[in-house]
Amino acid sequence: MSRIWSMMDVGKRSLMNSQTSLQTVAHNIANKSTEGYSRQRVELQTNEPVGEGRLRIGMGARAGMITRTNNQFLEKQLEKEGSSLGYLNGRADSLSRVEEVYNEQVNKGLNQFMGEFFNSFRELSNNPESLASRTLVRESADFLAKDFQRVNQQLTSIQEDSDFRIATRVEEVNQLTTEIASLNEKITLVEMAGTPANDERDRRDLLLKNLGEKINIRYSENKNGQVSVTAGSTAVLVSGTTASTLTTGMEPNKNLQIYYKSTENSSAVNVTEQIKGGEVGGLLDVRDGTIERLKNNLDELAFQLTTEVNKAHVEGFNRYNKKGVLFFNQPQEIKGAAANMSLNQNVKTDVGNIAAAGQPFAPGDNQIANILSSLQYKNVFEDGTASFDDFYGGTVGQIGVETQRAKSAHEAQDGITKQLKNIRESISGVSLDEETTKMIEFQKNFDASARLIRTADEMMDTVLNLKRM
Repeated sequence: MSRIWSMMDVGKRSLMNSQTSLQTVAHNIANKSTEGYSRQRVELQTNEPVGEGRLRIGMGARAGMITRTNNQFLEKQLEKEGSSLGYLNGRADSLSRVEEVYNEQVNKGLNQFMGEFFNSFRELSNNPESLASRTLVRESADFLAKDFQRVNQQLTSIQEDSDFRIATRVEEVNQLTTEIASLNEKITLVEMAGTPANDERDRRDLLLKNLGEKINIRYSENKNGQVSVTAGSTAVLVSGTTASTLTTGMEPNKNLQIYYKSTENSSAVNVTEQIKGGEVGGLLDVRDGTIERLKNNLDELAFQLTTEVNKAHVEGFNRYNKKGVLFFNQPQEIKGAAANMSLNQNVKTDVGNIAAAGQPFAPGDNQIANILSSLQYKNVFEDGTASFDDFYGGTVGQIGVETQRAKSAHEAQDGITKQLKNIRESISGVSLDEETTKMIEFQKNFDASARLIRTADEMMDTVLNLKRM
């Protein structure tokens, strides 16, 4: 009699096991397209057998645990490669915009304006007394100064846009770290009962990868299942169930800076220099490195051109046989020379103040005009080894090479990341074919378990009917 009851008990547990497995299959299928989800399986264990004399009778199986199919080493590698991809993505995107500023194949650029400026002095040397030639000199000089300002302004605009994107990413980082801290608490509460927090761990792994794409982080897990996350070298963003925040702000003569506050009442620490990876790291690298270098080169070019032209122009004589004045407003220092480059007001209002002659009262004298036109090929940069054209051409060539390398590196890293994601998908992803097969298998198990219970019930009826006979 007791054995018949045991058979019914075994059948009942088997029925529940099949139901649990079918529910897990359904959960897998529902999360087929959920990013970061790891396939789950019910781990069945043999139930403790019962001793009866010299026999040990099996008592079926029970669901021991629902586990996720996951490779932690691969997850860590994905986070690392994702951080590199984010860095290269931010860098390539910003450099592409910088390259457009210097793209003279589509738009008339600084090199063409410089060429027209020096050519206008060649025209003036052919006819020093011509007001039309002097007007051409003034107009080409004005266009040149405005294009220096344009290039400087566009580079500054890219930096400002980078600041906006950095501030946005910092806000996203704070949202991610807050959720990670919340998941730390949930995982601890769930796993204290000895049950794996599969879905919570999947979500946390995904958030860590997303966080790594935005900023360079290091993280580790303690024995309670909680992760600690550090950005850069000192900014502890997540510690247990507590999340700290990053903020942004401006400092005098600097671009947007990133600050870390460990608590609400603590002092903010500037951690901008520590951010070397993720999209924010890529944006900072271009903003503070490449663009600042280009603006410095532009300022140096504007300063040297202004200085050399002014130096020659003041030595000449204008149309009124008076000593030449400054052609451009002379900048006091190299920094800011491009943004403030402009024509001297005397030249702007009266083209007769343009000096072409080397001597007064010498009609047809073009000595100064020739000197000014020859400045185009004067070696004034890099210790007297490069002209204006060489210096500017070198800058344009450098940004072209740098942009191409950044794009190539981004494409290569994107391929590596996609390959790792494919490997993860083959290990942890949900296959509908496999789940369908499992579903049929568990359905058959469920039917068999129900039939076992029905058989045991019929046996019980037979035993009970023996008394009536």
